[in-house]
Amino acid sequence: MKKKLLLGFRLIVAIILIQTLWFKFSAHPDSVYIFTQVGLEPNGRIGIGVLELVASILILIPRTIWFGACMVLGIIGGAIMMHLTQLGIEINGDSGQLFYMAIVTFVLSLIILFYQRKDIPFIGNRL
Repeated sequence: MKKKLLLGFRLIVAIILIQTLWFKFSAHPDSVYIFTQVGLEPNGRIGIGVLELVASILILIPRTIWFGACMVLGIIGGAIMMHLTQLGIEINGDSGQLFYMAIVTFVLSLIILFYQRKDIPFIGNRL
């Protein structure tokens, strides 16, 4: 049961990350607005999109789940901080949807990493 639940969490995280890529890579006005507000347009938008793509793939590969989850925590942790410090919870009338999706993605990745902690090289056996 735990294995299926964790697979479900991994799929949810990957789907959330992948579905946002279209907005980043197509220079959707909302995405351009967000990255302009934090001073990362256009290189940051594209670079973070590439990192999210890599993380979404790694979190689905059994040997690299822990690394993908770590990447997601770093990327989405940064997004959450940008929401809290520069962007605000609501962006362009989205009722906070992007922020809440980031929170869900962060929490699920934290749960995934917790259950994969023994697979982390060098420190896994000590956890």
